[in-house]
Amino acid sequence: MVGAGAWGTALALQALRAGAEVTLCARAPLAHGQANPRLPGFPLPPGLRLAATPPPGAILLLAVPTQALRDAAAALPPAALLVCCAKGVERGTLRLPLEILAETRPDTPSVVLTGPNFAHEVAAGLPAAAVIAGPDAAARATATAALASPRFRLYGNEDAIGAQLGGAAKNVIAIAAGAVIGAGLGENARAALITRGLAELARLAAALGGRAETMSGLSGLGDLLLTCTGPASRNFSLGLALGQGRTLAAVLAERRAVTEGVATAPALLARAGAVDLPICRAVAALLAGEVTLEAAIAALLSRQRRDE
Repeated sequence: MVGAGAWGTALALQALRAGAEVTLCARAPLAHGQANPRLPGFPLPPGLRLAATPPPGAILLLAVPTQALRDAAAALPPAALLVCCAKGVERGTLRLPLEILAETRPDTPSVVLTGPNFAHEVAAGLPAAAVIAGPDAAARATATAALASPRFRLYGNEDAIGAQLGGAAKNVIAIAAGAVIGAGLGENARAALITRGLAELARLAAALGGRAETMSGLSGLGDLLLTCTGPASRNFSLGLALGQGRTLAAVLAERRAVTEGVATAPALLARAGAVDLPICRAVAALLAGEVTLEAAIAALLSRQRRDE
């Protein structure tokens, strides 16, 4: 497990629960019997190996932010399989996570783990489901065998593009959902935004080489619902603060963990080109300081009427 944030630590505990031999790689020292400060309340068990670097030839789970994935992947030892656990679009290159790995580690098979999962619930062993996406069926099966357990159900999907776009775009839409609630616009407005956000996900996938139907699954609708309604979502909580009148700089200054939707929003729009994504475009403009929240909401509500 490369990356000892909350999600990386939770996945390490899950892989251990699934029966794998697990090494958690962290830059800061960690100790058995104590919780990782990034994931309070879950002491690290003695069976979990702790190291600064991963052993060669292992299955490597990469739980580092998308913007740091390229450098992290380039520094890894030889691996049997790379399982990317990041969501987003790389700034500058506009690459999705598996595209980054294809460029940095072209000789190593890779898949992406994505879906509606909060780290603290996975760490606690609460029931959850996720998707292992990638074009190689054998690689999907290997990753599933290493991570799945009765309470962590994994589904395969060969539509890696659609699965990754769902994981990236839902973070942007969750910022909008948080802003709606923070501004006191109500649950009707949030429900409408989530539903129209799902339509944006479907258009995005179809336009960029994925499948629209992927967005009806765990990596689309499932992840969107969780991130737009769960208070533990960093993207939702950021939008909530913006809706309450706080500034982006002030919110980010208080955070240690990365809020992926902030960097993803402009990169996603650049990758999408002319695809009709009004919610994502409104969020990107809001984050860039180009519009106020009131103006962004007014623009969305004043769009031309049409059939659903």
